[in-house]
Amino acid sequence: MEIKITSNTRNELLSRNELAFTASYEGATPARSDIGAKIAAMHNAPVENLILSPLKGRFGTKAVTGVARIYDTPEALKSTEREFLIARGQPKAEKEE
Repeated sequence: MEIKITSNTRNELLSRNELAFTASYEGATPARSDIGAKIAAMHNAPVENLILSPLKGRFGTKAVTGVARIYDTPEALKSTEREFLIARGQPKAEKEE
């Protein structure tokens, strides 16, 4: 998977970087967690401080466009982002039997 950053804007008021990107891939569409991990690694940021929303793929192409928001602290993330977006980025808990 190759990720190309198309814009990178710093938002000081909300303590975050706002990135627009295009992810090209071969085979199956990559998971949100894989895309997020790769973007976080590219910017030396913890995955917990990253929100991906929205991700859009087009029929017949092997590319996904999206927006990533990388916060400076987890507190800034929790004070700004909606709960369902925060939960969407977390790994799923395993069911107990």
